[in-house]
Amino acid sequence: MKELVELIAKALVDQPEKVQVSQIEGEQTTILELKVAPEDLGKVIGKQGRTARAMRIILGAAGMKLKRRFNLEIIEKP
Repeated sequence: MKELVELIAKALVDQPEKVQVSQIEGEQTTILELKVAPEDLGKVIGKQGRTARAMRIILGAAGMKLKRRFNLEIIEKP
């Protein structure tokens, strides 16, 4: 899942080298933290959050198959 989020994010941003995804494991939930450059934050979130919502839907659908929950958090890197 980490690789999937990283692949999608790198395709969206202008500075793909600054994309970082970290994974925090829980018992039933995995949190994926996506860090991008400040100028690319809007591209990852999208208008009215549509791009971020679409990424979360993809994670939810893939998580159903793996019987795990995935949460995506988008963090602005300084």
